[in-house]
Amino acid sequence: MAIKKIRRIKVHKVHKEGTGLLLTLFTILFLANLILFHTIGKGIVFYIVASVSAILFFLVLNFFRSPFRRFPFDSEGLVIAPADGTIVAIEEVMEKEILRCKCLQVSVFMSVFNVHANWFPVNGIIKHVSHNNGRFMAAYLPKSSTENERSAVVIETPYGEEILVRQIAGAIARRIVTYAKVGESCHVDEQMGFIKFGSRVDVYIPLDSEILVEMDQKVTGNQTPLARLDRSKLNPINV
Repeated sequence: MAIKKIRRIKVHKVHKEGTGLLLTLFTILFLANLILFHTIGKGIVFYIVASVSAILFFLVLNFFRSPFRRFPFDSEGLVIAPADGTIVAIEEVMEKEILRCKCLQVSVFMSVFNVHANWFPVNGIIKHVSHNNGRFMAAYLPKSSTENERSAVVIETPYGEEILVRQIAGAIARRIVTYAKVGESCHVDEQMGFIKFGSRVDVYIPLDSEILVEMDQKVTGNQTPLARLDRSKLNPINV
């Protein structure tokens, strides 16, 4: 007897950052269409407005989807992608603002069609959280890392490595939400925050790390390994 494969349906819930906006938007669109219907009745204008309203609502609903994800392998020694999107930068840089040392920077650009929840890329203790006001230029531009509005989180791993994750607002994004708090422990699979409407996340890792992605590669938050840390000369701490 042939065994039929059961097809799993992915169910995405609405992220808590979007519930208020979605309820407000739905109410406004519903009332606008109701008033239009009672004013002009059914007709081409009503159907056009109703169609545009439905498309707009479902686009915003799609933006605020929040998939349930768990990293499927052992994350020890790995740096996991903190966001969905496209790799737009892999380079050695001098991080002058917080770490003040040379690092490898891996950047993920999120379009408005990507999931915009952000995850912690490593396990550890949160050592630093900060927010800087700034510009709102396109997030894929290199200057956006230092000139756009941004939030930064530094995580110390159980081996003493410091990993900096920077959430960056884009041309459309106007709000960055960061859940991390100094002194708390964090883990892969936990959400670090959320950025509303198009943005970028930069990850700064030690120079001796092995990069596991390439330019223009599509990555999935909390699923795709970005790099492997070199721990050959390190001893574990805080364990």
